[in-house]
Amino acid sequence: MTSLGRPRRISLDDFRHEALDEVSSTNTEAFARARAGDSGFLWLTAERQTGGRGRRGRPWVSERGNLYSTLLLIDPAPADQLGSLPLAVALAVHAAVQTVMPPGGEPVEIKWPNDVLIGRKKTSGILLEAERMADGRMALAIGIGINIAHRPNLTLYPVTSLADQGVPTSPPEFFAHLFAEMAQVLGVWDEGRGIAEIVRRWRRVACGIGEKITVNLPDRSISGIFSGIDDKGILLLDRGSDGMMSVAAGDVFFG
Repeated sequence: MTSLGRPRRISLDDFRHEALDEVSSTNTEAFARARAGDSGFLWLTAERQTGGRGRRGRPWVSERGNLYSTLLLIDPAPADQLGSLPLAVALAVHAAVQTVMPPGGEPVEIKWPNDVLIGRKKTSGILLEAERMADGRMALAIGIGINIAHRPNLTLYPVTSLADQGVPTSPPEFFAHLFAEMAQVLGVWDEGRGIAEIVRRWRRVACGIGEKITVNLPDRSISGIFSGIDDKGILLLDRGSDGMMSVAAGDVFFG
């Protein structure tokens, strides 16, 4: 995203878009393009995925009528700056959803780190995956699925769709909003240099600050009061007499 280490301003013209019919997953296709030498700033969208996946390898239901998309970036930032990128991506998705919501609709919020909720129900899935290319480049696939016409039957979280919210949009129409919002947010993020502004915006639309939450970690579950995020986007969990705990990754549940 830089040339000789010098930052440059990102514009809509930097991005390309290719619409596909059916793929295994848009992230898998994006990595194939990267291995073939693609320079990045490439959006791939698909009508349907046959092997869509979410976090921790969970399957992602991919019926026609929803949006399945991936943005491929090459060497998007120094490794120590990538931790804030999921927050920035969530802000772009949040802004796109907010744009199409009717006046007086349910609140649109972000559940840490990057789940976009409408009325506390999940409406999107975001999966960031990285792969080192043979030539040394780092490819990053930002996979984004939006429940537009359908919503999966999940047992982990309450879910909704834009259709459930009375939003008359189509995948191509919604993608046009996402395309524009992502370019704007990535410009603010500025390869991690804009993390302070990203964190400020994220806190403004965060869901559940001050509430009791449970965080599921790979080996255990911990509960406490969600005290927000620190200046690097790490979750802060107030455990009372056990003190404040920082959580870099985990699944959050309210109540």
